[in-house]
Amino acid sequence: MEPFVTVTGPAAPFLRANVDTDQIIRIERLTAHYRDDGRDALGPYALESMRKLPDGSEDPRFVLNRPEYRGTPILLAGINFGCGSSREGAVWALKGAGLRSIIAPSFGDIFFANCFQNGVLPVVLPEADVRRIAAESEAAPGKALTCVDLERQLVTTPSGAALSFKVDARRRDALLAGLDEIALTLRHAGAVSAWQARDRAARPWAWEPLA
Repeated sequence: MEPFVTVTGPAAPFLRANVDTDQIIRIERLTAHYRDDGRDALGPYALESMRKLPDGSEDPRFVLNRPEYRGTPILLAGINFGCGSSREGAVWALKGAGLRSIIAPSFGDIFFANCFQNGVLPVVLPEADVRRIAAESEAAPGKALTCVDLERQLVTTPSGAALSFKVDARRRDALLAGLDEIALTLRHAGAVSAWQARDRAARPWAWEPLA
């Protein structure tokens, strides 16, 4: 997993409330594209129902299609972002679209956890602070830069204000090192093997293959 330390860029304001995982990535895109091409192929379909017009062309009014925010690593989101189903593909799609940090007043719980497993940092800030960053970003679109610093747990707004946020210490350390839960478990491979050897000696019957 790609480590996260800091990202800097124009923060794209998309403050719609209750954007669910089905809006982030449609299930038919998961079955058609992830199955054949892997998670990196999902980026073009992130937020597709809002990014695209009925004829399939890009909607120039949608924030991530605007030249000043295209490819930005930071999204400003509304309340309860990532609610709905538990599909991890929602995070894959957003990361595939280039996003590394999402700042919102609140998140869907499972989506929030899935972000940490895929190298994306979800930052919880009060709604007033999220709107403040959005206003500063729109004052100079594409030129007003926001910095998200996981090491110091600070968001620096375009005007230079420093806003602190909290992250669980275990999740913070894992994301800084680029480790998901599987990688964290593998750090203890020696201890796991030693326990297996002891248990195999103490309870050999439990290790016999099933007929």
